[in-house]
Amino acid sequence: MLKQTIQSLSFNHLRWPVLGLAVVILGAAALVLVNRQPAPTAAQGEFPALATLPAVPEPLDNPITPEKVELGRLLFFDPRMSADGSMSCNSCHSAATGYGATTAISFGGPGTSHWRNASTLLNVAYYTKLNWDGAKKSIEQQNSGAWGGAVAGNLDKTLAEERLAQIPEYVKRFKDVFGAEYPRWDDALKAVATYQRTLVSRNVPFDAFLEGDESAISDAAKRGYELFQGEAGCIACHNGFLVSDDSYHATGVPTNPDFLNSPLKQITFRYEQWAKGATEYVYRTTSQDYGLYYVTKQDVDQGKFRTPSLRDLCYTAPYMHNGVFTSLEEVVAFYNDGGGKTPNKSELISSLNLSTDEQSDLVAFMESLCGEQVSDEAPELPPYGVFSVSK
Repeated sequence: MLKQTIQSLSFNHLRWPVLGLAVVILGAAALVLVNRQPAPTAAQGEFPALATLPAVPEPLDNPITPEKVELGRLLFFDPRMSADGSMSCNSCHSAATGYGATTAISFGGPGTSHWRNASTLLNVAYYTKLNWDGAKKSIEQQNSGAWGGAVAGNLDKTLAEERLAQIPEYVKRFKDVFGAEYPRWDDALKAVATYQRTLVSRNVPFDAFLEGDESAISDAAKRGYELFQGEAGCIACHNGFLVSDDSYHATGVPTNPDFLNSPLKQITFRYEQWAKGATEYVYRTTSQDYGLYYVTKQDVDQGKFRTPSLRDLCYTAPYMHNGVFTSLEEVVAFYNDGGGKTPNKSELISSLNLSTDEQSDLVAFMESLCGEQVSDEAPELPPYGVFSVSK
Protein backbone atom coordinates (compact mmCIF):
# COMPACT_ATOMS: atom_id res chain seq x y z
CA MET A 1 0.00 0.00 0.00
CA LEU A 2 2.79 2.45 0.87
CA LYS A 3 4.60 1.51 -2.33
CA GLN A 4 1.46 2.31 -4.33
CA THR A 5 1.21 5.66 -2.57
CA ILE A 6 4.82 6.52 -3.40
CA GLN A 7 4.35 5.47 -7.00
CA SER A 8 1.28 7.71 -7.25
CA LEU A 9 3.37 10.78 -6.42
CA SER A 10 5.01 12.75 -9.19
CA PHE A 11 8.62 13.55 -8.33
CA ASN A 12 9.09 15.73 -11.41
CA HIS A 13 6.16 18.10 -11.08
CA LEU A 14 6.52 21.81 -10.52
CA ARG A 15 7.67 22.45 -6.94
CA TRP A 16 5.14 24.94 -5.73
CA PRO A 17 6.03 27.35 -2.96
CA VAL A 18 3.87 26.38 -0.02
CA LEU A 19 2.25 29.81 0.12
CA GLY A 20 1.11 29.37 -3.46
CA LEU A 21 -1.42 26.83 -2.27
CA ALA A 22 -3.38 29.25 -0.09
CA VAL A 23 -7.08 29.21 -0.90
CA VAL A 24 -9.41 32.22 -0.80
CA ILE A 25 -9.88 33.17 2.86
CA LEU A 26 -13.61 33.35 3.50
CA GLY A 27 -15.34 30.74 5.68
CA ALA A 28 -16.00 29.17 9.04
CA ALA A 29 -14.15 26.68 11.26
CA ALA A 30 -15.71 23.27 10.93
CA LEU A 31 -18.67 22.16 8.86
CA VAL A 32 -20.07 25.64 8.19
CA LEU A 33 -23.65 26.05 7.10
CA VAL A 34 -24.97 29.57 6.43
CA ASN A 35 -28.31 31.30 5.97
CA ARG A 36 -30.48 29.59 3.41
CA GLN A 37 -31.81 32.76 1.72
CA PRO A 38 -30.08 33.61 -0.44
CA ALA A 39 -27.09 31.26 -0.40
CA PRO A 40 -24.05 31.95 -2.61
CA THR A 41 -22.85 29.11 -4.79
CA ALA A 42 -19.60 28.17 -6.48
CA ALA A 43 -21.38 28.51 -9.80
CA GLN A 44 -21.95 32.19 -9.02
CA GLY A 45 -18.22 32.62 -8.53
CA GLU A 46 -18.51 33.52 -4.84
CA PHE A 47 -16.22 30.77 -3.59
CA PRO A 48 -13.71 28.35 -5.10
CA ALA A 49 -15.53 25.32 -6.50
CA LEU A 50 -14.79 21.89 -5.07
CA ALA A 51 -12.05 20.19 -7.06
CA THR A 52 -9.83 17.14 -7.19
CA LEU A 53 -6.46 17.26 -5.46
CA PRO A 54 -3.50 18.62 -7.44
CA ALA A 55 -0.03 17.06 -7.31
CA VAL A 56 1.54 16.94 -3.86
CA PRO A 57 3.50 20.15 -3.17
CA GLU A 58 7.20 19.42 -2.72
CA PRO A 59 9.32 21.83 -0.63
CA LEU A 60 12.42 23.08 -2.41
CA ASP A 61 14.55 22.31 0.64
CA ASN A 62 13.08 18.85 1.21
CA PRO A 63 12.47 17.02 -2.08
CA ILE A 64 10.55 13.76 -1.98
CA THR A 65 12.43 10.52 -2.65
CA PRO A 66 11.36 6.92 -1.97
CA GLU A 67 14.38 6.40 0.32
CA LYS A 68 13.48 9.43 2.40
CA VAL A 69 9.85 8.30 2.61
CA GLU A 70 10.90 4.91 3.96
CA LEU A 71 13.25 6.46 6.53
CA GLY A 72 10.46 8.79 7.63
CA ARG A 73 8.09 5.85 7.87
CA LEU A 74 10.43 4.08 10.30
CA LEU A 75 10.79 7.23 12.40
CA PHE A 76 7.00 7.77 12.41
CA PHE A 77 6.48 4.42 14.11
CA ASP A 78 9.55 4.54 16.37
CA PRO A 79 8.72 5.17 20.08
CA ARG A 80 12.38 5.98 20.74
CA MET A 81 11.53 9.44 19.39
CA SER A 82 9.99 10.32 22.76
CA ALA A 83 11.53 11.02 26.15
CA ASP A 84 10.74 7.70 27.81
CA GLY A 85 10.66 5.64 24.62
CA SER A 86 6.99 4.77 24.93
CA MET A 87 5.31 7.00 22.33
CA SER A 88 5.66 7.42 18.59
CA CYS A 89 3.94 9.70 16.08
CA ASN A 90 1.64 6.75 15.46
CA SER A 91 0.50 6.81 19.10
CA CYS A 92 -1.53 9.98 18.55
CA HIS A 93 -1.95 9.72 14.77
CA SER A 94 -2.71 6.06 14.34
CA ALA A 95 -2.16 4.72 10.83
CA ALA A 96 -4.96 2.22 11.50
CA THR A 97 -7.61 4.84 12.32
CA GLY A 98 -7.33 7.70 9.84
CA TYR A 99 -3.98 9.02 11.13
CA GLY A 100 -5.68 10.73 14.06
CA ALA A 101 -6.60 9.89 17.64
CA THR A 102 -9.88 8.10 18.34
CA THR A 103 -10.12 9.84 21.72
CA ALA A 104 -11.83 13.21 21.85
CA ILE A 105 -8.76 14.90 23.28
CA SER A 106 -5.40 13.36 22.49
CA PHE A 107 -3.37 11.93 25.33
CA GLY A 108 0.11 13.25 26.03
CA GLY A 109 3.36 11.86 27.33
CA PRO A 110 3.54 10.11 30.72
CA GLY A 111 2.05 12.30 33.44
CA THR A 112 0.41 14.71 30.99
CA SER A 113 -2.58 15.01 28.71
CA HIS A 114 -3.05 17.04 25.58
CA TRP A 115 -5.73 19.75 25.37
CA ARG A 116 -7.09 19.34 21.82
CA ASN A 117 -8.18 16.65 19.42
CA ALA A 118 -5.30 15.27 17.33
CA SER A 119 -5.86 16.48 13.77
CA THR A 120 -5.68 13.84 11.07
CA LEU A 121 -2.51 13.72 8.99
CA LEU A 122 -4.45 12.80 5.85
CA ASN A 123 -3.73 15.36 3.12
CA VAL A 124 -1.55 17.34 5.54
CA ALA A 125 0.78 18.09 2.60
CA TYR A 126 -1.71 20.65 1.28
CA TYR A 127 -2.13 22.81 4.38
CA THR A 128 -0.36 26.16 4.49
CA LYS A 129 -0.32 26.15 8.30
CA LEU A 130 -0.59 23.37 10.86
CA ASN A 131 -2.55 22.86 14.10
CA TRP A 132 -6.05 24.01 14.95
CA ASP A 133 -4.68 27.52 15.49
CA GLY A 134 -2.23 27.57 12.58
CA ALA A 135 0.73 28.04 14.90
CA LYS A 136 3.14 25.93 12.83
CA LYS A 137 4.17 26.98 9.34
CA SER A 138 5.37 23.62 8.02
CA ILE A 139 5.06 19.91 8.68
CA GLU A 140 8.71 19.86 9.69
CA GLN A 141 8.10 22.57 12.30
CA GLN A 142 5.04 20.75 13.57
CA ASN A 143 7.00 17.52 13.98
CA SER A 144 9.60 19.31 16.08
CA GLY A 145 6.87 20.40 18.46
CA ALA A 146 5.39 16.92 18.59
CA TRP A 147 8.67 15.18 19.37
CA GLY A 148 9.99 17.86 21.69
CA GLY A 149 6.84 19.41 23.18
CA ALA A 150 6.31 19.34 26.93
CA VAL A 151 2.91 17.62 26.66
CA ALA A 152 3.86 15.36 23.76
CA GLY A 153 7.16 13.58 23.13
CA ASN A 154 9.16 15.81 25.52
CA LEU A 155 12.32 14.61 23.78
CA ASP A 156 15.57 16.56 23.96
CA LYS A 157 16.98 16.88 20.44
CA THR A 158 20.56 16.06 21.47
CA LEU A 159 19.37 12.90 23.21
CA ALA A 160 17.38 12.02 20.09
CA GLU A 161 20.48 12.37 17.91
CA GLU A 162 22.46 10.17 20.30
CA ARG A 163 19.81 7.47 20.22
CA LEU A 164 19.69 7.53 16.42
CA ALA A 165 23.49 7.41 16.25
CA GLN A 166 23.46 4.19 18.29
CA ILE A 167 21.25 2.45 15.72
CA PRO A 168 23.50 1.27 12.87
CA GLU A 169 20.66 0.96 10.37
CA TYR A 170 19.62 4.56 10.97
CA VAL A 171 23.20 5.79 10.63
CA LYS A 172 23.39 4.12 7.23
CA ARG A 173 19.99 5.36 6.08
CA PHE A 174 20.59 8.95 7.18
CA LYS A 175 23.93 8.98 5.38
CA ASP A 176 22.37 7.55 2.20
CA VAL A 177 19.51 10.06 2.24
CA PHE A 178 21.14 13.20 3.62
CA GLY A 179 24.87 12.62 3.20
CA ALA A 180 25.58 13.30 6.87
CA GLU A 181 27.99 11.15 8.89
CA TYR A 182 25.48 10.85 11.75
CA PRO A 183 21.72 11.40 12.09
CA ARG A 184 20.67 14.96 12.82
CA TRP A 185 17.44 16.26 14.37
CA ASP A 186 16.54 18.53 11.45
CA ASP A 187 17.09 15.73 8.96
CA ALA A 188 14.86 13.44 11.03
CA LEU A 189 12.13 16.10 10.90
CA LYS A 190 12.46 16.28 7.12
CA ALA A 191 12.28 12.53 6.74
CA VAL A 192 9.13 12.00 8.78
CA ALA A 193 7.48 15.00 7.07
CA THR A 194 8.23 13.40 3.72
CA TYR A 195 6.45 10.22 4.80
CA GLN A 196 3.49 12.31 5.93
CA ARG A 197 3.29 13.97 2.52
CA THR A 198 2.44 10.57 1.01
CA LEU A 199 -0.76 10.33 3.07
CA VAL A 200 -3.10 11.51 0.33
CA SER A 201 -6.76 10.73 -0.45
CA ARG A 202 -7.22 8.21 -3.22
CA ASN A 203 -10.10 6.66 -5.17
CA VAL A 204 -12.62 9.17 -3.78
CA PRO A 205 -16.15 8.68 -5.21
CA PHE A 206 -16.86 12.41 -5.32
CA ASP A 207 -13.65 13.03 -7.27
CA ALA A 208 -14.84 10.51 -9.85
CA PHE A 209 -18.17 12.35 -9.96
CA LEU A 210 -16.38 15.65 -10.60
CA GLU A 211 -14.53 13.98 -13.43
CA GLY A 212 -17.79 13.00 -15.11
CA ASP A 213 -18.86 9.67 -13.62
CA GLU A 214 -22.49 10.34 -12.67
CA SER A 215 -22.82 6.88 -11.12
CA ALA A 216 -19.93 7.40 -8.69
CA ILE A 217 -22.14 8.81 -5.92
CA SER A 218 -25.70 8.15 -4.78
CA ASP A 219 -28.76 10.26 -5.51
CA ALA A 220 -28.80 11.27 -1.83
CA ALA A 221 -25.17 12.45 -2.12
CA LYS A 222 -26.07 14.47 -5.25
CA ARG A 223 -28.89 16.16 -3.39
CA GLY A 224 -26.52 16.80 -0.50
CA TYR A 225 -24.00 18.34 -2.89
CA GLU A 226 -26.66 20.77 -4.15
CA LEU A 227 -27.48 21.71 -0.56
CA PHE A 228 -23.80 22.00 0.29
CA GLN A 229 -23.11 24.60 -2.38
CA GLY A 230 -26.57 26.13 -2.36
CA GLU A 231 -29.18 26.42 0.38
CA ALA A 232 -27.04 25.12 3.24
CA GLY A 233 -24.08 27.26 2.15
CA CYS A 234 -21.34 24.94 3.45
CA ILE A 235 -19.26 26.01 0.43
CA ALA A 236 -18.65 29.36 2.12
CA CYS A 237 -16.02 27.70 4.29
CA HIS A 238 -15.47 24.25 2.88
CA ASN A 239 -14.35 24.97 -0.65
CA GLY A 240 -11.58 24.27 -3.14
CA PHE A 241 -9.70 20.99 -3.52
CA LEU A 242 -9.19 20.60 0.25
CA VAL A 243 -12.88 21.25 0.94
CA SER A 244 -11.56 23.85 3.36
CA ASP A 245 -10.80 27.55 3.03
CA ASP A 246 -7.74 26.96 5.26
CA SER A 247 -8.83 29.88 7.40
CA TYR A 248 -10.13 30.45 10.96
CA HIS A 249 -13.59 31.15 12.39
CA ALA A 250 -15.54 31.04 15.64
CA THR A 251 -18.61 28.80 15.50
CA GLY A 252 -19.37 28.23 19.17
CA VAL A 253 -18.40 24.58 19.44
CA PRO A 254 -19.46 23.46 22.94
CA THR A 255 -16.84 22.61 25.54
CA ASN A 256 -16.07 18.94 25.98
CA PRO A 257 -17.03 18.02 29.60
CA ASP A 258 -13.97 15.80 29.90
CA PHE A 259 -11.79 18.82 29.17
CA LEU A 260 -13.25 20.71 32.14
CA ASN A 261 -13.29 17.78 34.55
CA SER A 262 -9.84 16.28 33.99
CA PRO A 263 -7.09 17.66 36.25
CA LEU A 264 -4.36 16.66 33.78
CA LYS A 265 -6.12 18.39 30.90
CA GLN A 266 -6.68 21.53 32.96
CA ILE A 267 -3.02 21.59 34.03
CA THR A 268 -2.02 21.38 30.38
CA PHE A 269 -4.57 24.07 29.49
CA ARG A 270 -3.17 26.48 32.10
CA TYR A 271 0.37 25.68 31.03
CA GLU A 272 -0.52 26.43 27.41
CA GLN A 273 -2.00 29.82 28.38
CA TRP A 274 1.29 30.81 29.99
CA ALA A 275 3.59 29.21 27.42
CA LYS A 276 1.76 30.85 24.52
CA GLY A 277 1.95 34.32 26.05
CA ALA A 278 -1.66 34.90 27.05
CA THR A 279 -2.30 37.80 29.40
CA GLU A 280 -2.41 37.29 33.15
CA TYR A 281 -6.16 37.94 33.03
CA VAL A 282 -6.73 35.26 30.38
CA TYR A 283 -4.50 32.82 32.24
CA ARG A 284 -6.51 33.22 35.45
CA THR A 285 -10.06 33.52 34.11
CA THR A 286 -10.63 31.63 30.89
CA SER A 287 -12.17 28.17 30.79
CA GLN A 288 -12.33 28.10 26.98
CA ASP A 289 -9.70 27.26 24.39
CA TYR A 290 -9.15 30.56 22.53
CA GLY A 291 -7.66 29.01 19.40
CA LEU A 292 -6.18 31.54 16.96
CA TYR A 293 -5.87 34.12 19.75
CA TYR A 294 -2.75 32.34 21.06
CA VAL A 295 -1.04 33.04 17.75
CA THR A 296 -2.20 36.62 17.09
CA LYS A 297 -2.91 37.83 20.68
CA GLN A 298 -5.84 39.76 19.19
CA ASP A 299 -9.13 39.63 21.12
CA VAL A 300 -11.08 39.44 17.84
CA ASP A 301 -9.50 36.03 17.23
CA GLN A 302 -10.65 34.43 20.47
CA GLY A 303 -12.49 31.19 19.79
CA LYS A 304 -11.45 30.92 16.14
CA PHE A 305 -10.18 27.61 14.79
CA ARG A 306 -8.99 26.42 11.40
CA THR A 307 -11.58 25.02 9.02
CA PRO A 308 -10.74 21.31 8.75
CA SER A 309 -10.75 19.54 5.41
CA LEU A 310 -13.78 17.32 4.87
CA ARG A 311 -11.83 14.81 2.80
CA ASP A 312 -11.85 11.29 4.25
CA LEU A 313 -13.75 12.56 7.28
CA CYS A 314 -15.55 9.24 7.75
CA TYR A 315 -12.22 7.89 9.06
CA THR A 316 -11.41 10.79 11.39
CA ALA A 317 -14.07 10.90 14.12
CA PRO A 318 -14.47 12.40 16.68
CA TYR A 319 -14.91 15.89 15.25
CA MET A 320 -14.05 19.50 16.09
CA HIS A 321 -10.98 20.88 17.85
CA ASN A 322 -12.04 19.18 21.09
CA GLY A 323 -13.63 16.02 19.69
CA VAL A 324 -16.98 16.88 21.23
CA PHE A 325 -19.03 15.37 18.39
CA THR A 326 -18.79 11.67 17.59
CA SER A 327 -20.80 11.54 14.35
CA LEU A 328 -21.42 13.57 11.20
CA GLU A 329 -25.10 13.67 12.09
CA GLU A 330 -24.23 15.56 15.29
CA VAL A 331 -22.08 18.03 13.36
CA VAL A 332 -24.81 18.76 10.82
CA ALA A 333 -27.43 19.15 13.58
CA PHE A 334 -25.14 21.61 15.40
CA TYR A 335 -24.91 23.89 12.38
CA ASN A 336 -28.53 23.37 11.44
CA ASP A 337 -29.36 24.91 14.83
CA GLY A 338 -27.12 27.89 14.08
CA GLY A 339 -23.96 26.79 15.89
CA GLY A 340 -23.24 27.72 19.48
CA LYS A 341 -22.79 30.87 21.54
CA THR A 342 -19.39 32.50 21.52
CA PRO A 343 -17.82 35.96 21.19
CA ASN A 344 -16.55 36.76 17.68
CA LYS A 345 -19.00 34.25 16.20
CA SER A 346 -18.83 34.13 12.42
CA GLU A 347 -21.52 36.08 10.61
CA LEU A 348 -21.79 33.14 8.25
CA ILE A 349 -23.45 31.04 10.95
CA SER A 350 -27.23 31.10 11.38
CA SER A 351 -30.06 28.60 11.76
CA LEU A 352 -30.83 26.62 8.61
CA ASN A 353 -34.09 24.84 9.35
CA LEU A 354 -33.11 21.91 7.18
CA SER A 355 -35.45 18.94 7.26
CA THR A 356 -34.33 15.59 8.62
CA ASP A 357 -34.07 14.26 5.06
CA GLU A 358 -32.00 17.23 3.94
CA GLN A 359 -29.60 16.74 6.83
CA SER A 360 -29.27 13.07 5.86
CA ASP A 361 -28.49 14.10 2.29
CA LEU A 362 -25.71 16.38 3.52
CA VAL A 363 -24.21 13.48 5.45
CA ALA A 364 -24.47 11.28 2.34
CA PHE A 365 -22.56 13.90 0.35
CA MET A 366 -19.82 14.15 2.96
CA GLU A 367 -19.47 10.38 3.00
CA SER A 368 -18.88 10.53 -0.77
CA LEU A 369 -15.69 12.47 0.04
CA CYS A 370 -14.28 9.32 1.62
CA GLY A 371 -12.17 7.14 -0.63
CA GLU A 372 -10.07 4.05 -0.06
CA GLN A 373 -8.81 4.16 3.52
CA VAL A 374 -5.20 5.29 3.71
CA SER A 375 -3.44 3.14 6.29
CA ASP A 376 -0.14 1.49 7.08
CA GLU A 377 1.22 -1.25 9.31
CA ALA A 378 4.01 -0.75 11.80
CA PRO A 379 7.33 -1.85 10.27
CA GLU A 380 10.03 -3.83 12.02
CA LEU A 381 12.25 -1.23 13.63
CA PRO A 382 16.06 -1.42 13.53
CA PRO A 383 17.71 -2.34 16.86
CA TYR A 384 20.40 -0.54 18.80
CA GLY A 385 23.93 -1.62 18.06
CA VAL A 386 26.15 -3.55 20.46
CA PHE A 387 27.91 -1.01 22.66
CA SER A 388 31.66 -1.28 23.01
CA VAL A 389 34.42 1.11 24.11
CA SER A 390 37.51 1.38 21.93
CA LYS A 391 40.79 1.39 23.88
